[in-house]
Order: sequence, then structure tokens, then C-alpha cells
Amino acid sequence: MDFLRVAQTRYSCRKYDAKREVEAQKLDAILEAGILAPSACNGQPYHITVCRGEKASEVAKLAQDVGINGFASDAPILLVISEKPYVKRAAFGAKIKQNDYRSMDIGILAAYLTAEASSQGLGSCILGWFDGKKIATVCGLDGTVRLLITLGYPLDELRPKNRKTKEELVDFLG
Repeated sequence: MDFLRVAQTRYSCRKYDAKREVEAQKLDAILEAGILAPSACNGQPYHITVCRGEKASEVAKLAQDVGINGFASDAPILLVISEKPYVKRAAFGAKIKQNDYRSMDIGILAAYLTAEASSQGLGSCILGWFDGKKIATVCGLDGTVRLLITLGYPLDELRPKNRKTKEELVDFLG
């Protein structure tokens, strides 16, 4: 599948087949895509923790509050993305340029992981609402938890994408 097709078909899945496990080779391909994601100074200032089974259920519950993310309990895999220190060059650049490269790098990582999940026929959803401190404890992490990604076989259908037009988003100069 070419990338534009992946971008057109990837969506935030909110209904998973809880009984269908994700095959190891598909998970490996997703993780390999994440490893290949670009990052500032190639520092990869993050860690991916793969949660399955009871651990996935425990983490999913920590993402459910005020009536949101209930679907996370049906996802057979939750990826916990935690922050790691910058490499020295990226830390220097972040300080001098006052730019948060780590957040950008984690966003790029999430895009690569979810794009590859889509190309593997899996659904995914990036979650930003969760109890990061409790998840870090549950997963034995020393870095700040920044994102969760649910993975599994989708039961819902691709919804029409509601996006701004190119004219609203892009300016051409020169």
C-alpha cells in the first residue's frame, strides 16, 4: 500500500475485536517502523512499552475517566510511549532554540507506528487522556508517559475524514 493510501485509510479506531490477537509479525513490522522514525539528532528520546493481556487491561483502565476511552479495554495491545533524555546535541539545540524536540519526535514516532498499523490491516488510536504516573508505575517506567496507542483488529468502519482544505492549510511563497 502506498503512503497516500495509508494516510487516506488510517483513522482513530474506537471499536476493536477483543478476541482477535495481533500476530507477532505484524507487531514486529509496526515496531520496526517506529524504530525507523526520524528524530532530532537521531536521538530517539522515547521508549515503547508493549502491553498485552492483563497488563493491557490494567493500562486501559488508567486511560478511562469521565466517560472517555472505554474502547481501550477491547484493544488487545496498548503501546505506552514514554519520554527519555535527549542526546547531548539535541539537548543543546532544544535549549538554544527553545524548541521541544522530544515532543516532536514522539509525535513522529506515533505517526509511523499508526501508519504501519494501518498498512498491516490494524486499527489504532492515539490517546492523550490517561493517568501517566500510575501507568509509569504499572509498567515500571522511569520516564514520563506521553502517549498511549491502542492496536487491534477494527470492528468499526472507516468514517469520512473531516479535514481542512489545502487552501486553508497551505501557503505557497516565491
